[in-house]
Formats: sequence, C-alpha cells, structure tokens
Amino acid sequence: MNDRRTQPRDCQDAAAHIRLPEGGGWTTWELAPAQVATLAAHGGLVQMHPETATRWRLKAKDQVGSVRLGTGVGTLQLTITPKVPVDRLLHLVSYAPERVTFDPRPVTADSRPDLLPALAYAFVSAADRALLHGVLHDYRETYETLPVVRGRIRHADQLRRRPGVPVPLEVVYDDHTPDIPENRLLLAATRRLLRVPGLEPGPRSALQRLTARLDGVRLLPAGAHAPGWTLDRRNARYAHALVLAELVLRGASYELDGREIAVDGMLVTMWRLFEAYLARAVGEALRLRVGGRPEAQDRSFFLDAAGRHVLKPDLVHYLPSPRDGVLRQAVVLDAKFKTKPQRDDLYQMTAYCVRLGLAEGHLVYASGRPSLVEVPVGEGRLRIWRHVVDLSRPWRDLAVDIADLAASVDAARGAAVGSPPHANIRQGETS
Repeated sequence: MNDRRTQPRDCQDAAAHIRLPEGGGWTTWELAPAQVATLAAHGGLVQMHPETATRWRLKAKDQVGSVRLGTGVGTLQLTITPKVPVDRLLHLVSYAPERVTFDPRPVTADSRPDLLPALAYAFVSAADRALLHGVLHDYRETYETLPVVRGRIRHADQLRRRPGVPVPLEVVYDDHTPDIPENRLLLAATRRLLRVPGLEPGPRSALQRLTARLDGVRLLPAGAHAPGWTLDRRNARYAHALVLAELVLRGASYELDGREIAVDGMLVTMWRLFEAYLARAVGEALRLRVGGRPEAQDRSFFLDAAGRHVLKPDLVHYLPSPRDGVLRQAVVLDAKFKTKPQRDDLYQMTAYCVRLGLAEGHLVYASGRPSLVEVPVGEGRLRIWRHVVDLSRPWRDLAVDIADLAASVDAARGAAVGSPPHANIRQGETS
C-alpha cells in the first residue's frame, strides 16, 4: 500500500507546479528553457513576458483547472484557480461535462467528502485505459470437489470427508482468473457509481459496458471492506483507476490542486461552465416546482425582424398559457460569472425581456449583492432582478440555494402575472 501512495508525490516531484489565478495579475516564475517552450506551445492558457533568460512573468487567461503539459525536462503542471471561490468544481462539472476538456495525463489532487456524479467521467476514463490491453488475470489457488483430478488431490481432506470413496475428489489447483482483488475493486466502484443520483446517460452507459467487461469477477458482499492491493509491475496500468475506485467506495470525490492522489487533468472556461450549470440547475428546479419545459441556451428568438441577430439567453422556461394551454415563454434568465454587475448586463436583459414579451428578467451573478432595477418601457416598467449564487458554499447548501432561487423567480413571475400588462410588454407573448 505504501508504494501506491507514493504515486501522486512522484507525479508532483517530477514536474514544476505553476499556480495562477484566473484573470489575475502578472506573477514571476523561474522556468527552464524547455518549460518556457512548453508554455509557449499552449499559448491559449497563459500570457508570457520575459524578465531574464530564466525569469518569466505569467498571467492566466480565462480557463481554469489543472493539467500536465510537456515531456522530459519541459514537463510542468499548470493549475489555474477560479477568480470567484468555488467549493466544489466537480459539482458544477456534473451539470455540464461537455464544457470540460479532460486530459489523461495525471495531475495531483486531494480527496474530498461526498461522492459527486462528475467523478464517473474521471473513473470511466481511467478504467478504460486500465483495460485497454485486456482485463488483468492472475493465478488463484482454488479448492473444489470434482469428479476428476485437477491439480493435486488434497489427501487429508479426501480421507476425512470420504474415506474409501474414490469419487468425487477433493482437489486444489491454480486457476488463471480475472476474479482478483484489483478487478473486484473496479467492479464494486462501477456498481456504486451506477447508483449515484443525477448520473448522465453517457457515463451510465460507459459504466454498464465496464460491468460487462468484468464478467467473471465476483461482487463484493454488502458491507465488505474494499480488497487490498499493492502496486507492482503486474498491475501498474491499473493504479490510477484503483485509486479512484477506492475514493468511490469511500463515498468520496476530489478537488484539484492537492498532493494526495493522481487524477486526470481538466480544463474548463469558467464563465461557460457557470452559464451551463445555472441554466440546467435552475431549469430543473423550476420544472420540479411549476412544471413546464426549461430550454437551456435557447436560440429560438431574434432581436431583429429579419432574423439575423440571434438572442442568446442562458435559460428560457416555458409554461402552459392560461388561455389555450400552449407552452409559451414565461421566464428568462442569464448567468454572469463576474465579480460585480455591469451596465451592459441591464441593456442585454432589457432586450431579452422586450423581445420575449416578459415583464421581468433575471440576472444571476457569482458574487455581489442582490438588487432590483426597474426600467421604464412604454407605459409600464420592466423589472430586472439581480440574484447572487455563492459558489464557495458547500455543494449541498448550493443545491438548496438553487431551489430558493427558483422559488424567487417563480414569485416574481406570479407578481408580474397579477400586474396589468401594457402596450410594449405582454406577459407570455412575443412582442
């Protein structure tokens, strides 16, 4: 077990670890020429400016995460932290995995409590690589009662159980089998992940295929401890997947920028992830609360009559019209991964509301204070609500906050429905 635990530290020691804040200021780093070449080859991640031959000023761009770059002496680990504190990045990833670029080269991370659906993506990737050249087999001493000789006869057991009876025979033999501790651990983790709520169809199908590949491996009995294993030449290709499997069976997950375990690298543009997370999480909360149909990243509305300028709200929620029961737009919401509100956000939401025919719109920020802005439009007033979702809160509290946000959005809609419509804004109809 000690050999296995040194794996992340070896990963850490083998490469320089550069840590930068997303969109932060310039910081100075000592870099070898090969490492400079590595960063230059991945110019989309950082800006670079030389001070001396070995001292470089670095500044992160708009992606966050941790990734291992380069080879040989040019190898380094680059970690970019979000400008807004995020308690569990993997919780957000669970809602929008398509926004994330996973990299199989290992980076270091720390385990964290709570099993999150996004861990399934990392586990499936690691397990697929482990089984790329087939399922690991090993010889296991097997005791059986057979009608013929296989291996060698256990004479003491034969005489004690069947004195004077020639068959059946008590035998022991070495069986070349996949039913070994490493595969039992993978199978147990696979079955555990399949029970995680909120698992997307993609990883669910991949986990089911993984279960089929581990045919012949026994399930762990309920309540049994995870089987032990020791890193050696035989199972080295399994090591990454086995570490993640142990996390799964502990009901745990991980977050980047630690030293405890090795995980797949991951990069994501944070503002895109925040938009997708808010749209799907709030849309689902509204659907559970009031019914209807949420449309994340709805692109069915245009600013102009000719249809050349598409509107891009992050969420439009449709509800049945009280007149004819036809689903019509009832809520519009847009996410802003910003540290403070900007006037352009109000202009954008005003355009959304006027074009969708809604009396209120909702802007959701990752920091700041909630507020209400009233905009005169024709003979009435348009209300633009500024909400705040604190991503630094534990993910279970964040889930409660999303439900509360959906309740606030529904309450604002109900108030607007009860107010008299005016010429330019008609609730539930396109102007």
